[in-house]
Formats: sequence, structure tokens, C-alpha cells
Amino acid sequence: MTIATQRFTLEEYLAYDDGSDRHYELVNGDLVPMGLGTGRNGAIIKRLERILDDEIARLQQPWITVAGTVGLQSPRGEAGDTVRIPDVMVLTLAQWEALQDREAVVRLNESPPLLVAEVVSESTKSTDYRAKRVEYSVLDIPEYWIADPLKEVVTVCTLLEGWYEVAEYLAGGAIKSPRFSNLKLLDEQILRGKRF
Repeated sequence: MTIATQRFTLEEYLAYDDGSDRHYELVNGDLVPMGLGTGRNGAIIKRLERILDDEIARLQQPWITVAGTVGLQSPRGEAGDTVRIPDVMVLTLAQWEALQDREAVVRLNESPPLLVAEVVSESTKSTDYRAKRVEYSVLDIPEYWIADPLKEVVTVCTLLEGWYEVAEYLAGGAIKSPRFSNLKLLDEQILRGKRF
């Protein structure tokens, strides 16, 4: 669902304020309102953020996890007129610091995030599985996680020669992450909140 008949450029999108707290993605120049997920979706996002933050601290890496607060310019559309707002991203501290004094959007000409994760809802399932998977692979994002509470599966997409290799983890499956290779994590710890 788009809300405007006017097509927005990236700069117009970054300056747009409709006076509400609603967030929008920019898709091919159109503003697309981001729907509210369920409480379960919010819990999964928070869980992913905590799990990744804890593992980053354990590894003592100069990375940071951000949840729903940083945009990602996509190659989709003309002249960079698409911006996605992933549910969770892992950035380097250098990337994070570069965003401190400007609009928080990782641009096409910048290094991609280390990892992006989306949490599927009824309204986003097609976009999360199809459009974003293609867009994120073109951006050379090395790892893309899709946490799907509707199907009770976590999908880990690993970039290999420009395409994502896909591994699906069903109930009780131990998730394997190339970026976080020592992470001991079951899909149910993400999807149902079970502790480590």
C-alpha cells in the first residue's frame, strides 16, 4: 500500500515528515507505510538484537547491532529511490559512527552491513522472502536471516558468488551462521523465546 501519488527522490524521502510517528520505506519512489508487527514480532526483534549484541561482545569485535532505526538504500528502482528499513542490522562501528551526523541510511556507495535480519509478518512475507532477498544479495550483504514465526522457521541466506545459498532451520534446528560461527543457537530460542 502506497500513500502518495507524488514520486519521492532519496533526498525528498529523507526530509519527509508527515507529523506522525509512522515509519515509511521508499520503494521505487513511493512511500510505503511500515505496518506494526505483532507483539511476538517485536519480541523476536529484541531477542535477535540481544543475541547478536552478546555474541559481538564475546567476540570483542568492533560491530554494533541496530534494530529498525537505520535505513538501507537499495539498488531497486531508478536513481536509488528505494530505501528499506531492516528489522535488525549488524554494522561496523565505523559505519555507525559515519551515520551520527547525517540521516541514518547506509548508501549504495558505502560498505554493506555485515548481517541483516527481517522478521516476517502477514503483510511482509512476500517482500521479506522475495524482493529483499534479491535486493540484499545485489548489495553484497554477506548474511541475511529471515525469522518467520508464521512458518516457525529461521532461514539463513549466505552470499556465495553473488547469490544466496539458503539453509532453513525448523523446530529444534541448530542455526549455523558464517559470521557468528561459534554461536550456539536454536531456532526456537529466536522464535519462541527459549533461553540458551
